[in-house]
Amino acid sequence: MKAVVFGCGLVGGAMVRDLAKDREFEITAIDANEAALQTLADVPGVTTQAANLHHAPTVGRLAREHDIAVLALPGHMGFQSLAAIIEAGRNVVDISFMPEDPTALHDAAKLLGVTAITDCGVAPGLSHALAAHATTLLDEVKSIAIYVGGLPRTPEPPWNYRVVFSAVDVLEEYTRPARIMREGKVVLKDALTEVEQLDFAGVGKLEAFISDGLRSLVNVLKADEMVEKTLRYPGHADKMRALREAGLFSKGELEVRGGKVRPLDVAAALLFPQWKMREGEEDVTVMRVAVGGVKDGAELEFTYDMLDAFDREGDVSSMARTTGYTGTAAVRLIRDGVFTRKGVSTPEYLGLDAACFAALMGHLAKRGVVVSGV
Repeated sequence: MKAVVFGCGLVGGAMVRDLAKDREFEITAIDANEAALQTLADVPGVTTQAANLHHAPTVGRLAREHDIAVLALPGHMGFQSLAAIIEAGRNVVDISFMPEDPTALHDAAKLLGVTAITDCGVAPGLSHALAAHATTLLDEVKSIAIYVGGLPRTPEPPWNYRVVFSAVDVLEEYTRPARIMREGKVVLKDALTEVEQLDFAGVGKLEAFISDGLRSLVNVLKADEMVEKTLRYPGHADKMRALREAGLFSKGELEVRGGKVRPLDVAAALLFPQWKMREGEEDVTVMRVAVGGVKDGAELEFTYDMLDAFDREGDVSSMARTTGYTGTAAVRLIRDGVFTRKGVSTPEYLGLDAACFAALMGHLAKRGVVVSGV
């Protein structure tokens, strides 16, 4: 099978290497960054190619030359690229955190016989599959709560944070209004609000704040209460909220000394170098999915916990492992005919199907990504 991976950064590169281990794929890795491609140049079964992926027709043309596509681009590039791949008639697995609703492309994909699995990373992605699986074990679902965060193993002031996926998408978590479910109704809340502290084994005390990670859950699953919260070391939310309220995350242009700048661009230029993972630093990914409801008349809650760490032997970040390997599992589910639903499917459908869920968890377990409570 000829597979093409669009985007070969922290996560996309890990996906290329994982798919290449099968020797059942001929893989083309495509990125505009020559340095990212160079890290994959010696991987058996992989051909690298530089291309401008901001140009959707180019994405579509390249997708058409392959059997299946993987989309590992920043969120702001996701929707137009996904649309181009679907128009090309190719199956696709997407891990981009796009602000648009990818299910808007469902009818077009279904008409063309395309299988597209979107939001297929760790969260959204694995988190949604776990939540959906838990709902199949209950007669009535009352609450779904997801807590997730990628963190440096050793926090360092003042931010106590390092970027472990697309830096632009990190700021989206801090600025994008979040949809949550309250008393059976969808409501909008500001990100970085409703901060609470929780203890996690192996990590300690973390703070959790509302972020826009529920996405398709509010449409696919039924529950009175749903919330997704991002995890950080204590104090981070206050700092980010102060920067946001000062206007430093604004996308509107300001006139400064005769020129125009976007505060967001200035903030990104200042923060991203400080947040960059340093040589030798390690990360962890922490996730908890709690689903409560009723089974045979009794109150019941299923809690799934994951603590994943940097892979020293393979030199792969935990965020790349948990996000990327969820995506490569989906690629194999499509390849093997285990997942065949046409149109745009969100990760809940992997959890609602017993065979798909078992294959997903088995795939992750073989790579050392372990979820307790399943």
